[in-house]
Amino acid sequence: MISKLLVQLKKHKFTTGIALLLVASIGYWSFGNLLSDEDVVSYAVAQVQKGMLIKSISGTGQVLASDQADIKPKVPGQLTELYIAHDQEVKAGQLLAIIDTRAAQRAVNETEISLESAKIDLEELLSPPDALSLLQAQNAFAQAEHDLRIAKRNYESADEDVERTLAKAYEDGYSDVSTLFFKLPDYMEDLKDVLGTKEYEQKHITSYRIILGENPPLVQQFINDYYYHANNFYQTTLRYFEGVFRDNSHQEIYKLINDALKTTQAISRALESARHIYDAITTKGYHQYFTSASVDRMKQNLESDLFSIYPLIASLQNALDTIDDIVENTPDKILDAELALRSAEEKVTARKLALEELEAGEDSLTIRTQQNVVAQKEASLINAKSELADHYIYAPLDGVIAQISPNIRKGDNVSSGSVLAILITKQQIAEITLNEIDIVQIKAGQKVTLTFDAIPDLTLTGRVTEVSVLGSASQGIVTYAIKIGFDTQYELLKTAMTVTASIVTEAKPDALLVPNSAIKSQGGISYVEMVVGSDLSLVASADFSRITLKNSTRQQQVEIGLSNDEYTEIVRGLQEGDVIVTRTFQPSTGQTQQSSSLRFPGMGGGGRGGFSGTRLH
Repeated sequence: MISKLLVQLKKHKFTTGIALLLVASIGYWSFGNLLSDEDVVSYAVAQVQKGMLIKSISGTGQVLASDQADIKPKVPGQLTELYIAHDQEVKAGQLLAIIDTRAAQRAVNETEISLESAKIDLEELLSPPDALSLLQAQNAFAQAEHDLRIAKRNYESADEDVERTLAKAYEDGYSDVSTLFFKLPDYMEDLKDVLGTKEYEQKHITSYRIILGENPPLVQQFINDYYYHANNFYQTTLRYFEGVFRDNSHQEIYKLINDALKTTQAISRALESARHIYDAITTKGYHQYFTSASVDRMKQNLESDLFSIYPLIASLQNALDTIDDIVENTPDKILDAELALRSAEEKVTARKLALEELEAGEDSLTIRTQQNVVAQKEASLINAKSELADHYIYAPLDGVIAQISPNIRKGDNVSSGSVLAILITKQQIAEITLNEIDIVQIKAGQKVTLTFDAIPDLTLTGRVTEVSVLGSASQGIVTYAIKIGFDTQYELLKTAMTVTASIVTEAKPDALLVPNSAIKSQGGISYVEMVVGSDLSLVASADFSRITLKNSTRQQQVEIGLSNDEYTEIVRGLQEGDVIVTRTFQPSTGQTQQSSSLRFPGMGGGGRGGFSGTRLH
């Protein structure tokens, strides 16, 4: 079949050639239309080149004066002189205003007079003492010694008087206790008789119950609350009394007197309770009972006991009060005498020192004190002159009067700290703000490019001079201020003009660079698509903005370094001059896989390319 076909073709060589030529022409025409820009994949490409990669951070702010100062008085008063005008140029130290100086000048004059007087006193002290002054100092010392002797006698006498008085009080108190214990046994014996007899201790209690009723309250109260309580006090105090003598310590005697007083008071209360019993029996009638004689006798004894015991209680209480009063007031009396003695001793010391210093001459304490007085007066004069100087207001720096407070005129009263005018320097700076993310990359000394909205054609350079460490938060955003010094000053710039600053944070020279749109990544690996083979010659003569390749691109893994908004540094994987794809155009739809229309200069076709913030070579 094939051989027959070949034979036929040989017979019709010319015809076949024409047919093949026609087919080829149609195919070429069809294929050409098929591969038009709209129907096939096309590419934007770029050439890998070396250049300076610059990374910067931009921000906006205002033009400021490099320094400014508020012109304000340090003291209040009337503005007697005013030497300023708007836009006036002034020099540092130039007099600008005067506040009424009359009171301050008067203070200076008075202080100078006081200082002169103190210096005269010092000169007199430095001169040798005269005979009269020396005699007066000797007499004053002798009088002080005499006063000291009297104070010592008074102090010793006061102490001895107190000791005698206190000793007598303890002696009288002990005597009262001794007298008391001659009578207390009788009182206790009468209390026992209220209960019964020696043969039968509660013999009378039975009679009381018959007369007053079973378990009469007065009897129970006497027995339970008074008699046994008094008896216990008596027995305890008696034992303590038997072991304490007149020559015992004051503390022991005081306790004895106090215990004796409590015992006597307890016995008196028991005697009163017993008398209440007999008063109740008397109201009931008792003469028909066999105990009537005993009741009459006991009632009389109780009355006698109560009559005699109260003076004893008063005597003991008086003894304690006397001791307490002496002990309480003695420290004050002794202290007064002691203070008088110390005062006399100090007076002697002072008079003696004064005499010695007078005799010693220049080394005396008085001279040193007066020297201090002179020094204080000199310091006061310096302060007075400083306060007078505060009434004169001078320019703190070279500059221009940028603003004067309204309605400020000569003769007005002003307060300290009130702003009269604002002085600014001619030298200008820029101040911008950056957020907390960008600020960490900024430091003093970094280069800056500045542009100005009001002067579009003006571009200045400068450097970062100050980075604020204090942030300012507003609506959840934290910003930091940056000050930028100009390399050159421009006279048309005004304060408060808007400025845009681009701060160079990093610059890398001779870096191998590709557009950011050329970088792709997959699985954490970065790569580019390279133009290879015969397409390289096509690229040399084609427009880089959009070309059609005959061969497939090759994926080339790369290691990337520094990058900015447009370009990325290639650390490894490419060489200078390699051609890479920066954007892919899909058929018909016009969609692209990358988005960059940037072109390098010198790579065929029209257009002008370059790196924004990047220099190529």
